Amino acid sequence: MDIFAPRFTDENAAREYLEGIHWPEGPLCPHCGSDNATRLPPQRGRKTKAHPEGVVRNGVVQCNDCRKQYTVTVGTVFESSKVALNKWLLVNHLLCSSKKGMSAHQIARMIGVSYKTAWFMMHRIREAMKDTDGGPIGGFGKTIEADETYVGGKTKNMHASKRNHAVGRRSKHSGPQLHRKQAVVSLVERDGKVRSFHVASVTGETLRQVLVTNADRGSWLMTDDHAGYKAVGREYVGHGVVKHSLGEYGRDGVFHTNTVEGYFSLLKRGIVGVYHHVSEAHLKLVALSDSPTGENSAQRLDSAHRLWIPIKRLS
Repeated sequence: MDIFAPRFTDENAAREYLEGIHWPEGPLCPHCGSDNATRLPPQRGRKTKAHPEGVVRNGVVQCNDCRKQYTVTVGTVFESSKVALNKWLLVNHLLCSSKKGMSAHQIARMIGVSYKTAWFMMHRIREAMKDTDGGPIGGFGKTIEADETYVGGKTKNMHASKRNHAVGRRSKHSGPQLHRKQAVVSLVERDGKVRSFHVASVTGETLRQVLVTNADRGSWLMTDDHAGYKAVGREYVGHGVVKHSLGEYGRDGVFHTNTVEGYFSLLKRGIVGVYHHVSEAHLKLVALSDSPTGENSAQRLDSAHRLWIPIKRLS
């Protein structure tokens, strides 16, 4: 997709683009749901020190039933934003088309805003992309891969003050094994979504809680031979186990966890190469959101525009 397309460079073109997606049959009032509306000429906003004559507002519509005025951005992550709408669409495009993600510093340089503004925009977009359905993924005839990984830097690279507060265990060979890695459990529906969770520990109880809450028990479950999956695997239609401990990584082209491991590879390369470090507080925003595994960049962008931009109001 051309990043120099009018909707990424012109605010009016960006507004018309969103109107075409969300109002294909004409304006729909976000306040009362009425489609009985009148388009108003450009409206001038209130006067401020920065804009003594007021900002001109294009695309204003008035509902003929509740008499309230609105634009296509009302009820979206763009509402009341001082950042131009075309810049919002461009950031959305860049995030959706970059497999490994992009840093706020890079976004700030590309669209000409401050780091704080870029950071704010990216986190609003990530929050808005969260799955609102909340129901289990998978189902009859579908396969879900489950696996765990650890995200975080090496203890030897930590500052001494942090190293002293790290939590770990003692090894008879090398003394205290200090670490601050964060455990992440991911569920991947083949050709479907990824759903990931930051967990305190990887135990059978923790894995069961994650799985039965988020993976339909009518699915086939694929895991490695981690002992924590053994008991919960019996609750599913079928449980395929790949014995990594014996050097097995696939069987018959069906029994494998390659999809979820590929997801972890992209996640870690993004953290190392783009973000360099992700704190525990922000790990869930950078990596732990639902995302499709079987879509290309254009499809991800289209899904984002159609599904999560409308009716999302963030504080």
